[in-house]
Amino acid sequence: MFLAEAKRLEADESTRVTLRAAIEEWHQFPPSVISDHSDRCCRIAKEWLFAMDYSQLSAGDSLTGPRWIRQRHAWGPTRWPIHWCEAVAKKTLDCGALAALAHATFLERGVHCYTAQLIQRYTKADTKNWYQNWERDDAEVCWIKDDLVYHEACAVVARGAEFRIWDPTASWWVNPKQFEGYGAVLALRILTADPFHVGHFKWGRHRITPNQWQQLESARGDFA
Repeated sequence: MFLAEAKRLEADESTRVTLRAAIEEWHQFPPSVISDHSDRCCRIAKEWLFAMDYSQLSAGDSLTGPRWIRQRHAWGPTRWPIHWCEAVAKKTLDCGALAALAHATFLERGVHCYTAQLIQRYTKADTKNWYQNWERDDAEVCWIKDDLVYHEACAVVARGAEFRIWDPTASWWVNPKQFEGYGAVLALRILTADPFHVGHFKWGRHRITPNQWQQLESARGDFA
């Protein structure tokens, strides 16, 4: 065996071990939910959110990603819990809050949408910087493990069992064809209201079992 191949196999095994540990650590993570004061403040905030989304969507397709949310809110530390009246007023929101806003807009449009939980790989320099930023803002930092990060997005049902993943932080549709490298999605979980959901979802050629973390195969050749 060539030395380069041996090193690659060693690196792959190290990645698998780290990923398994991350999945175990984030196994009980619930989806981010914005709280409601059950008062006029939060009611007006939600009405504003939906009216704003309607005005941006205009006559567009209901499956159009709500890019305006990311244009309005920068990505950064958020202190939880957070209420609707606070969320819409904040200039900076983390991925969970951004995903919760996008999730609400899709549902208001009449689109079936679920929370997508992702594990992505970045560099240790990036995760160290993010960790320091969150600590400096006194926000909880439970979403970083070495060079892996926990991330939230929206699993939007396109038709039947097929869905697309809208990442409101990056403001794009995530490509199901994932290659190894910076920002790669290594694992995915789609949370449904029914923990005993029967059947599978399809994301590209991936078959996703609902409510279970699933490691994703990296694309090679013509894999899509």
